[in-house]
Amino acid sequence: MRRLILLLALSVASMLPGLAHAQQWVASWTGAVHGPYPIGNPTAQPELKFAFPSAEQGARNQSFRMIVRPDAWGPQARIRLSNAFGTKPVTFNDAFAGLQESGSAVVKGTSQPILFGGQKSVTVAPGQSVVSDPVSLSFVKAPGDMMLRGRKLAVSFHVVGESGPMTWHAKALQTSYLSAPNSGPHSGEEGESAFPYSTTSWYFLDEVDMNLPTKADVIVAFGDSITDGTGTTINGDDRWPDILSRRLHAAYGDDFVVVNQGIGGNQVVGPAEYTPAKPVPGGPSALSRLDRDITSLPGVSAVIWLEGINDFGAANATAEAVMEGYSKGIAHLRQKLPGVRIFAATLTPALNSSIASHGRAEVDTKRKALNEFLRTSKLFDGIFDFDKATMDPATGEVRPEFQPNSSTGGPGDKLHPNRAGYAAMGNAIDLQVLTGRAK
Repeated sequence: MRRLILLLALSVASMLPGLAHAQQWVASWTGAVHGPYPIGNPTAQPELKFAFPSAEQGARNQSFRMIVRPDAWGPQARIRLSNAFGTKPVTFNDAFAGLQESGSAVVKGTSQPILFGGQKSVTVAPGQSVVSDPVSLSFVKAPGDMMLRGRKLAVSFHVVGESGPMTWHAKALQTSYLSAPNSGPHSGEEGESAFPYSTTSWYFLDEVDMNLPTKADVIVAFGDSITDGTGTTINGDDRWPDILSRRLHAAYGDDFVVVNQGIGGNQVVGPAEYTPAKPVPGGPSALSRLDRDITSLPGVSAVIWLEGINDFGAANATAEAVMEGYSKGIAHLRQKLPGVRIFAATLTPALNSSIASHGRAEVDTKRKALNEFLRTSKLFDGIFDFDKATMDPATGEVRPEFQPNSSTGGPGDKLHPNRAGYAAMGNAIDLQVLTGRAK
């Protein structure tokens, strides 16, 4: 189904006036899905009992306004809506894309309707996703427009009837907006009044592609909560992949695009089974989501993989099991994406974390063993040493200045770095090693 929709979208794009042959579809924003809501690890989530009175019923004849930050802007966009962890078909209609003004307001005149196979409505079966037709973004006036750098796209859509259990990404660290249940379609409205409820999660939307005027290489940041950004600022875009993105754009313009496929609580090899009936907060294993979250994305040229601490802490897996998981995952990626460059990032410290399962000495021993494997293995095209960038040599813990929580306040948990810690990680990546190009 996805392949047919992609072919249809590409054929429509080829007929749009002014579309140069050199243009290329690339993933410009992603939010790895899991579910069903409310199973997950959101940060600073408002009380949602008024927006979603019943998790089993899910969305009920209401509109969503998801706020996302594309890493690069093109004259056309397309979106992917996912029902990967739903249990009944979901019908979407009245979808729009426009430039966010502030809050849930959209800049006047920028909102454009999104179609699916030429239709305003589409029904997505359980376990499936759908890619939209291209939509023109008239406010994108020139390639690499600096005035759009860091601006955000408002993607709005209406759920017809009841969705049932909702596919979502819990830890957005970004405020998005919801209409009231049974309030009907409001996606095309540019004002704020129809969206009284806020959320720090993304629902159904898991990908935004941009059609760029020249070739760009997509770099996927893949991992758990430390890639997802736990502990950094809300709405600040201060995760380590965000820091990396800004460095790459400063050095190379829009030649490289960074997307984030982290899930808070994620594991490399566990859980053994993950279904809507048997969910866990950390989502499906990394190995089981490689195709949906990496190989299906257009334009991927590199992956940075940072993961394993939850295997050791929450699941008590052996270091050898995680090493084997990395080996299997890399073999799969290289088979599906010939020529992809895969980089490892060493695990940051968790010693003495207030999260008791992760702060144990035996977890730190396994972490060190995995880091040694990552540093010495010939499986990777390079290594970025986040452990060195964040560890206090005197204590073996996260450096003291990287501990206080930047999102909800307080002393932090000695597991998740804060804004300053993520900056140190993002700045520890050698751009020439990552890109193969001089700055």
